[in-house]
Amino acid sequence: MRIPNIIGLARRLIWLAIFVFALLVLFAWLRPGREDMPWTPLSLSDPIGMSTGRKVARLTGDRDGCIALLETSGLEFDALEPRGSDQCRVEDAIRLDGTQDLLAMTPRSVAPSCPVMIGMLIWQNQVVQAQAQEIFGQRVARIETFGSFSCRRMYGRSEGAWSEHARANAIDIGAFVLADGTRISVLGDWPGEGDKAMFLREVRDGACDLFSTVLSPEYNAAHADHFHFDMADRGEMGWRACR
Repeated sequence: MRIPNIIGLARRLIWLAIFVFALLVLFAWLRPGREDMPWTPLSLSDPIGMSTGRKVARLTGDRDGCIALLETSGLEFDALEPRGSDQCRVEDAIRLDGTQDLLAMTPRSVAPSCPVMIGMLIWQNQVVQAQAQEIFGQRVARIETFGSFSCRRMYGRSEGAWSEHARANAIDIGAFVLADGTRISVLGDWPGEGDKAMFLREVRDGACDLFSTVLSPEYNAAHADHFHFDMADRGEMGWRACR
């Protein structure tokens, strides 16, 4: 008599689990915070949620889907043709077309992967500009980069794992220039304790919610003059680095 009861209970529990899961799916689509749910589509208009970074990293290898999402941003850009070979094959590089306030990066020739460009767009709009307004009362007019593509292994070693830079799936940030011309550099202002140092730490911390890897001067001496951001795809449950 006990075995049928156990089977019946197990069935009820399974149906209850299915019902709860269905409610969660519906809730994720209807509630304002659906950006926290890993199964909802990425939208550039959503605030940054718990799953935003993984959704952006998931675009790695999905060139068409990533470009389609970028087209909703209002940016004018060129989707460059795939180039390179082997470990230094770049499939989805994006170069901005002309001077734009939506994402003002220099030099204009910088062409990171599409997922990195998506991450940069969200980061600038929701983190960088918000912190600049709060701390300095003005916008950031320009983000100075050290580039994106470099066909090399990690740390420039002769062997070992290849850098995300080898696929342009990373970008290095050296400084920010405010609307009034004030320059905030990682090298010169990170060690301080004033508003510039606070700004740099806030935008670094905000990047950790978006990029797979965020490295700053706190990581090592090689990053004393820049932030390193990349969109390494480490799987749905992959680890994230924020230093």
